[in-house]
Amino acid sequence: MAPSEPTPLGPRFLKALIVSALGVAASHLILSDTLYLSFAGQAASSLGAGPGYSADQAFTTALINTFLVMPLVLWIGMRITGERRVGPMVLVGVVAWITAVGNGIDLIDDAPDTLLPLRSLALVVGVTALASLVRRRKKEG
Repeated sequence: MAPSEPTPLGPRFLKALIVSALGVAASHLILSDTLYLSFAGQAASSLGAGPGYSADQAFTTALINTFLVMPLVLWIGMRITGERRVGPMVLVGVVAWITAVGNGIDLIDDAPDTLLPLRSLALVVGVTALASLVRRRKKEG
């Protein structure tokens, strides 16, 4: 079976923009929900309702969950849309997401149901979508 022609840059960018937005939304939802559950566990523990997660365990769990969701959503989303060679996009998206969370975690760690700054979320979506335009050349021969 002959390899198919690569998708033109415009449609690929549009697909990547949509998938990146979904990835950011899913990762942020996982992050905020996990942090909210940790707040609830800490509150219950401080009121005497058995041992709960420690603050460090809950915080680490929230970060690990969100860092695992982003690459999965990006990779699966682009593969579902028929795109190949999405490694650079996934790598840039994960690094951008980790950077955005690292810079804004203090805002959402202290108060449940808050969002990371919208500018940083939009920047993650934009940079990740732009990274989808990076393609490796096929080896000849």
